[in-house]
Amino acid sequence: MPDLPVVDDKTIDFDTIENLFFAYRDFVSDPDAVLAKLDYGRAHHRVVHFVSRRPGMTVADLLGILQITKQSLARVLKELIDSGYIRQMAGPADRRQRRLYPTLAGRELALALCEPQSRRIGRAMEGMSDGERDAVRRFLSGMQQPSNGASPEAVSEDPE
Repeated sequence: MPDLPVVDDKTIDFDTIENLFFAYRDFVSDPDAVLAKLDYGRAHHRVVHFVSRRPGMTVADLLGILQITKQSLARVLKELIDSGYIRQMAGPADRRQRRLYPTLAGRELALALCEPQSRRIGRAMEGMSDGERDAVRRFLSGMQQPSNGASPEAVSEDPE
């Protein structure tokens, strides 16, 4: 067993950590139920979500956002394409690019997965001022790794 660092447990914010665990568990539970009926998992959810939010993104862009390997993405993407939720097309300027688009069914699936999550967020933010809502968004943004090219807004034109 490797040597573990010595940590003063008085510096640990256990309450916030536990709240994040429970919030995540509940946040994903609604879409998980829908995905289970399709025999899909959370990886399918993430792909459908980001492709629906950014139609025309490249496979390379999606890999950057999800921070997964091509091999991990390939299986999930193939299932979504074969099931008619995602279309893959060559890029107009560079035929080596693979651009991803949701089909109508894919867009409907993405919305069906996001809707209960949006309701949950709405309930949690009910009665909050605009400033409090902004503070929640800043907190969540601050919890993310510093940008290493994986930002959802970063959409490249590079072929993969």
